[in-house]
Amino acid sequence: MRPGEQLRELRNRLGVTTREVEEFSRTIAEDRLNEEFYISNAWLTQLENKNSIPSIYKLYSLSVIYRTKFNDLLTVFGIDLSATSRYQLALPLQNTHLTSFEPPDPEKPITFPVRFDKSFSLETTSLISRMVEVWGEVPIALIQKLDVRHCQYGYVGMEDFTMYPLLRPGSFVQIDSHASRMQQASSWRTEFDRPIYFVELRDGYACSWCEIRGSQLTLIPHPLSGCTIRQFTYPSEAEIVGQVTGVAMRLIPPDAGPDETPRLPRRS
Repeated sequence: MRPGEQLRELRNRLGVTTREVEEFSRTIAEDRLNEEFYISNAWLTQLENKNSIPSIYKLYSLSVIYRTKFNDLLTVFGIDLSATSRYQLALPLQNTHLTSFEPPDPEKPITFPVRFDKSFSLETTSLISRMVEVWGEVPIALIQKLDVRHCQYGYVGMEDFTMYPLLRPGSFVQIDSHASRMQQASSWRTEFDRPIYFVELRDGYACSWCEIRGSQLTLIPHPLSGCTIRQFTYPSEAEIVGQVTGVAMRLIPPDAGPDETPRLPRRS
């Protein structure tokens, strides 16, 4: 339906006449000392019957009178505030700055793990999808963007120091499963440019730099990690899940004080 038709349906559902909308909006305009909030009977009739776009003031009055969220009325006219964060991330600014994202509707349900697999261990690196036993719909706005059923997410085990200090144990990583082909060494210059891959092994998972030579896959740890290089037959013993594209990581371990650092494994 056209926006005007949707607004007329909202009004009819409440049993409100255009004259009543006019009277209610006059009250709002007088209280706000701004005539822009006022909606005349003729103007509302035109809005419902033609492709007109109201001002933010009149749209606010309609949201109050129709008992509808202002954001929902914006959606009627093609403005989706939930896409704000996506556009801000896609259109980065050059200078460092503070930013704020439009909070998602907390009433909208999202998919979230309500029960984890009992065999899951915090000490080992694993895929999030393998950790969850039961999914449920829960209205938690802060993790509305987390789409674990359709995206790949990994967990770096608490005893996995392979990429420390670049990736701390206990980090969650986002994995692009479409980028499972190894990049050439010439395509990166620093350790921050060097791609990190999430790898499925016969007895678990690994998250590290990788090299493939023939049928040999080499897992290369960070030089400061104290971990050793591991080699596997590719792809029979190791398969690349995808490239790590994002990370959620604590800068200070939960059980460590401000002067404490994680315990590194001994060099062998």
